[in-house]
Amino acid sequence: MQEYILYIGAMLVSMGCGFVFIPAIIKFCLKRKLYDLPDGRKIHKKPIPRLGGISFVPGMLLAFIVTLFLMSSGQEKKISISLWSLYFCISLLIIYFTGIVDDIIGLNATIKFSIEILATLIMPAANLYINNLYGLFGIYVIPFWIGVPLTILILVFTCNAINLIDGIDGLSASLTIMALAGFFVCFHSEKLTYYCIMIVALIGVLISYLYYNVFGKAEKHKKIFMGDSGSLSLGFILGFLAIKLCMDTPRAVYNPHRIVWAWSFLAVPCFDVVRVFFFRIRHGRSPFQPDKKHIHHKLMACGLNQHQTLITIVSLQFVIMATSYVLIDVISPTTIFIIDTALYATVNNIANFIIRRKDAAVEKRA
Repeated sequence: MQEYILYIGAMLVSMGCGFVFIPAIIKFCLKRKLYDLPDGRKIHKKPIPRLGGISFVPGMLLAFIVTLFLMSSGQEKKISISLWSLYFCISLLIIYFTGIVDDIIGLNATIKFSIEILATLIMPAANLYINNLYGLFGIYVIPFWIGVPLTILILVFTCNAINLIDGIDGLSASLTIMALAGFFVCFHSEKLTYYCIMIVALIGVLISYLYYNVFGKAEKHKKIFMGDSGSLSLGFILGFLAIKLCMDTPRAVYNPHRIVWAWSFLAVPCFDVVRVFFFRIRHGRSPFQPDKKHIHHKLMACGLNQHQTLITIVSLQFVIMATSYVLIDVISPTTIFIIDTALYATVNNIANFIIRRKDAAVEKRA
């Protein structure tokens, strides 16, 4: 019971931080004219402050530290910080400040990717890397020399997956909260209390962000976007949690379910980015060239508004997670992966069909 009180306390502290930090950030952006400007690819029609993600890491860390202090008070046993935790904080801060710089002055893709790779290299140095796929595609134990580049790829990929899916109000934050809730259940079942505190602390500040991002009015100067400082940080944290969950260590009970949870929590943003990248390459364009081919763009092209699109994508993510949960003890991880991919592909293909029908109707009238 006591640990649940701590979890709720951590969430409330971080939520309070968000409600204090974000209005101050909005005022700063208005004063400095730091806006996300509308263009032909973006959904919003008015300039919106874009530094909301600055509140995420400080809010999470402050709530985490306050909770640890409350846990340690009155106890003789000191709380120790592992090498993984230290290296994680260093990597996260590098990603976080890179996002801030990109939001304020802009960074080209090469510099940004180079910094991301440098930051993620720190994690294998702490011996945190993917070392087991638990039978996914018939692969089990992975040697260090393969696990390290795979870990770097996953971390950089998740950073940018959350960044690229951040195209409509509330989408990245909502998908992140769903993933964090899943990771919380997994880590709580393994009694990894510190990770659970970090997770609920991040959920708290994201809830306060959603209030301003989804329900805030731009004309009243109450609306804000997370920017790269937020999306890159969230992607890195989710990637870290996925790798930590999957890593097979002597202290952890061997559990082949880990790999299924790791991808199912992140299914929609990851599937979407892979599809869009291959689409761009197939059409002779750079995979990093922005366009309007993401799943949220397609659903809005079908006629849905932002909130309807948000609900549809969140529902798709929930169905994928629920399907994985139901099938996890029945069929192999590879088969579940194929089914999850098919669920995403079905929604994408239905959207394509509706868009073609609408385009054909327009051409016929013309």
